[in-house]
Amino acid sequence: MENSEKKRILVIEDDEHIAEGIRLNLDLQGYMVKIAGDGMKGIDLWKKWAPDLVVLDIMLPLVDGFSVLKVIRKQDEKLPVLILSARGSSEDKVKGLRCGVDDYLAKPFDLDEFLLRVKRLLIKKQWYKQDINNGETDRGKELFSGDNYCFGENEIDFITCRAKCSAGLIILTEQEIKLIKIFIANRGKPISREKLLETGWGYSKGTTTRTIDNFMVRLRKYFEINPKKPRYFKSMRSIGYIFDH
Repeated sequence: MENSEKKRILVIEDDEHIAEGIRLNLDLQGYMVKIAGDGMKGIDLWKKWAPDLVVLDIMLPLVDGFSVLKVIRKQDEKLPVLILSARGSSEDKVKGLRCGVDDYLAKPFDLDEFLLRVKRLLIKKQWYKQDINNGETDRGKELFSGDNYCFGENEIDFITCRAKCSAGLIILTEQEIKLIKIFIANRGKPISREKLLETGWGYSKGTTTRTIDNFMVRLRKYFEINPKKPRYFKSMRSIGYIFDH
């Protein structure tokens, strides 16, 4: 019988050698692991098994990893997904972020780093549940109580990940929610792009900061009446961004 207390990890990887190596090492860490060898099987197993984390390759038979990720995100914005791929270019990483991935590790990878990233994502999943009710910091608690936050004509529901704003009624991705909550917790304080990447995704300084700029374009499109002259999400030259209202 499966231990329901163990964290479930779905590995969607077509290379049997890599997949079995990942399974063995995750088993040794006390996780329950299932493997899907192509994108279609991965989607089917995700629906039936309800994993706590998905480890996803990009170059898969039948359905590629980005398409698998899009299918998952249409139904679940909070499930942690780690892309593990030989395609490690900045363009692929940015595409993964746009599709809603939580973390991205290029092959060949260091096993200890991989296991630490898995552990961090599973911890963040639990933090996310707590953060919805408690806020990410004490200052964050003061800025939004309960499950909603309002500024200007905008209202965000952190339970449903929905927002009423100038763009209408929208559904926010988990990455967008994370960024918004970081800004709320640091209201009125400038935050560098590097700090946003580090805090929101745990990425190192080597990661392109254009990732954050792309997300800021989206937040301004959602919440600013005039995105070209933002009132809430403002740029600070040579520093980064600041949120205030």
